[in-house]
Amino acid sequence: MEGSGLDLKTAFRRGEWLVVPLLLDDKGAARESSRLKHGLHPHGVRLELMELGLWPAKWLGALLSTGGIRWSDGQEEQPALQLRAFPAADSAADPLLRRARTLLAASGGGYAAEWPETLYEDDWCLVLNKPAGMAVHGSGAPAGPARSGAEAGKRRESAQERRGPAAAAQAAGSAQLAAPATLDEAAACRCVAADDPLPVRHIHRLDDETSGPVLYAKNDLAQQLLDAAMRDKNIGRIYWAAVHGVPRPSSGVIDAPIGRDRHHAARRRVSPGGDHAVTRYKVMEAWPQSALVELTLETGRTHQIRVHMSHAGHPLIGDALYGGSVQLLQRQALHGRKLEFCHPWTGTMMSVDCPLPPDFSRLLERLGGSPI
Repeated sequence: MEGSGLDLKTAFRRGEWLVVPLLLDDKGAARESSRLKHGLHPHGVRLELMELGLWPAKWLGALLSTGGIRWSDGQEEQPALQLRAFPAADSAADPLLRRARTLLAASGGGYAAEWPETLYEDDWCLVLNKPAGMAVHGSGAPAGPARSGAEAGKRRESAQERRGPAAAAQAAGSAQLAAPATLDEAAACRCVAADDPLPVRHIHRLDDETSGPVLYAKNDLAQQLLDAAMRDKNIGRIYWAAVHGVPRPSSGVIDAPIGRDRHHAARRRVSPGGDHAVTRYKVMEAWPQSALVELTLETGRTHQIRVHMSHAGHPLIGDALYGGSVQLLQRQALHGRKLEFCHPWTGTMMSVDCPLPPDFSRLLERLGGSPI
């Protein structure tokens, strides 16, 4: 925003600080029209920035209270505002970072190749490819040996098998090594392995048995902006599902409220008293008794796609909870294919594709199609 006097396009990170140069006139001096002048007291900077609406007031207030607003010391080639946008998290107080250090020490210090794949990463955000069989976050049980024991090991082995023989064989060679039990732990491991222990936090979630991309914020500003985008339904999530039968018409909208099933604690159901839920679908490929369907969410209810497709008479293959057969696949055939979001700093619209996992590709081959 030019009126602010800040050159946002050339801002860069220096350690914990975001350095935002001032816009200069032809003589190399700060522009007279600029509302921010070098040397303005941090409290005044905060008030100006709040009036300009550049960043959330909550974030600016937190910066001011912790000494996170300052000016360059005059030694810079160009005068700049400095904001402490990338403070390191307290490794002693953050259980995810403590767990990450333990895991990395056990794996030789680096982020292991068989751990969840990074689809996108920069200083602001991270997108990880969540494998089926891995939870995004923990259930509340303490991190430690109990979470890396037999039960967690079985979950990892199952996930590795779904990823394919090569991954399973590679993992078998190091079966005794610890590995992240949740995607949150994997995200923390990415930061710690890069010697950049930022407070990484997920913005949305996927069911344990659903594969696909999950978006993480790596600092407080990114988290506040991405959380707001999620609330405003400005983060696009596109899914692929293999379903029983062929939906008719070949594209449409399922608008049906979803609530809890009082007869089954783990299930949801279409219910007049439930929460508003809207799913858009499009048949991408059809076979005699099944179809590959692309789905987009206008709302984000628990099990929304699974409930809506079952309600429409086309449960997901492998989804036993909602009427699908497990003969061809032992988990619901649901994969997050694409994630779209506005970058929290640059404002650029990001589109992150996520490749099909091996078990989903094999399912499509068996149904009569080819992996896409």
